[in-house]
Amino acid sequence: MATKEDFVLQLADLRDGKIEELLVEPDNFMAFQQAYRESSFRSQIEGQAGRGGQIHYRFKTD
Repeated sequence: MATKEDFVLQLADLRDGKIEELLVEPDNFMAFQQAYRESSFRSQIEGQAGRGGQIHYRFKTD
């Protein structure tokens, strides 16, 4: 199970272009949500629902 700190690092990697997508499984959503709420760049992250409750997050580049 992932932790909030894991998602803080993954969100930074998403912002920095080290990863193109962040996949969040339903059982990790609450830990992700904590990291997401504290992120200063959350308005640039968009999520898309997938099958089975998965959510795919990507960093928007305008």
